[in-house]
Amino acid sequence: MYLNFFSKTKLITHILCAMFVTLYSFGQNTRPKLVVGIVVDQMRYDYLTRFFDTYGEGGFKRLINEGYNCKNNHFNYLPTYTGPGHASIYTGTTPKYHGIISNNWYDKISKTTVYCASDTTVTAVGTTALAERMSPRRMLTTTFADQNRLFTQFRGKSIGISIKDRGAILPAGHSANAAYWFIGKQEGNFVTSSYYMKTLPKWVSAFNTSRKVDDYLKTWNTLYDIDTYTESGADNTNFEHGYIGKAKAIFPYNLKRLAKDNGGYDILKVSPFGNSIVTDFTIRAIEEEALGKDDITDVLTVSFSSTDYVGHNFGVNSKEIQDTYLRLDKDLERLLKALDAKVGKNEYTVFLTADHGAIHVPAYLKRHKLPAGYLDTEKRAEAFNTFLADTYGTTDLVENVSNNQIFLNKKVVKTLGLNLEDVQKEILNEQLEYEHVSKVYTATTLASASFTQGIEALLQNGYNQKRSGDVIVVNTPAYISYPEKGSTHGSGLNYDTHVPLLFYGKGIAKGSTFKKTEVTDIAPTVSALLGISFPNFTIGEPLEFMFKND
Repeated sequence: MYLNFFSKTKLITHILCAMFVTLYSFGQNTRPKLVVGIVVDQMRYDYLTRFFDTYGEGGFKRLINEGYNCKNNHFNYLPTYTGPGHASIYTGTTPKYHGIISNNWYDKISKTTVYCASDTTVTAVGTTALAERMSPRRMLTTTFADQNRLFTQFRGKSIGISIKDRGAILPAGHSANAAYWFIGKQEGNFVTSSYYMKTLPKWVSAFNTSRKVDDYLKTWNTLYDIDTYTESGADNTNFEHGYIGKAKAIFPYNLKRLAKDNGGYDILKVSPFGNSIVTDFTIRAIEEEALGKDDITDVLTVSFSSTDYVGHNFGVNSKEIQDTYLRLDKDLERLLKALDAKVGKNEYTVFLTADHGAIHVPAYLKRHKLPAGYLDTEKRAEAFNTFLADTYGTTDLVENVSNNQIFLNKKVVKTLGLNLEDVQKEILNEQLEYEHVSKVYTATTLASASFTQGIEALLQNGYNQKRSGDVIVVNTPAYISYPEKGSTHGSGLNYDTHVPLLFYGKGIAKGSTFKKTEVTDIAPTVSALLGISFPNFTIGEPLEFMFKND
């Protein structure tokens, strides 16, 4: 079969790119001893620029000044949530293929809501809490950590660490040696599950019993003089939740005194000290697991989740979020110094990105005459139920409504003698009539059409035929279903999709670009650097322009 000129050109380009990657990976001694993937939960790109002058020299600035900064990096799907974000970064593909379509979603087979990392076939290790039965089994594709395990005949280690279980589990992959996450409440320990091991390693148990975590139940005040925090809004506003037991969300916060009414050790998650605990544990893991100590590449994934908790609680323009990032900057500096000392300054590679961004508090935007607001989901649900009853004589036609998706009961559709596609279209037209609904698409359209740009392309990349719903609703920009305090995320708008991407270390050049990159490019870039196979459903491309050319 003959290829036209454009097909030939595209084919030649892919061949040359593959040759470059192969020559680059195997022709030079570029393989680092350790790859460290850092995800900062809910980090907007402008946190790099907005707080830049207040950062020290050894954290974010070190990565920017000595590494490569992709300034126009975006998520290429929606919804922009934690589970899909972490899965996409490390698999190099989107929910359409890796299957993590949200943090929680309605399962059409079991007719129940499932969690992205839950697994009833395993048991918790390090705690008796049944809620900690977790594994990566719901993720359908491999990560670059999995590919590194295969390439090294499973001699290269893969370890994931986070406050959140999903932030530790999904990045480390299916074949990980371990994933550790933090359980709060009355325990304050790092735990895992029987998917990885039967008992905690001695060093993890020792870390837990040392009660290092108790040192962080202290007063949270600003790192520097609060009057110097001119990059954020006022401390006393009506846009913040704060903590139970404290009348106003203003500094300082006595975390030890407030812990009882705020979930015990869980209060540390909603403070910058959750990131500090993760840093402490990560540095101990590097040492105890001998990561990067030989020439067989190891993979360490670290997710800093407290930024997300603080953002949800206080909002993206709060003094609390600025202080959290200034303290994270110090924790990053500690981590990089530990890597210098334990692995060697020129022997490891780091990337830093985020799993999603966040919206300014809509009430704050409205005050400044910017278009934004809140959805009346109860009113919308009442109108929809009335429509179903009037049109079809029953509301049983709809099985579930969640994640801006409508799931139809196929048996009821068949029993009523209805055509599924016709029902989808009728619901689409009904939903479009509702206030603050911007666009609506059917599963039939998303499964058959081919979109290349705009919100339609993002929807399609996030749509999984086996797991997603029958009708997908897109709300008006900056209108959210959320309390009128704090920030959230999940849309396909720039405030949610535009996130940092920094590469630093062995094999990485110094520089920056405004060329658009996507989070699905990260996994193939790391794979190319290591000279290993891409994750099995990667759709991204290696960012070869950031490779050091020796």
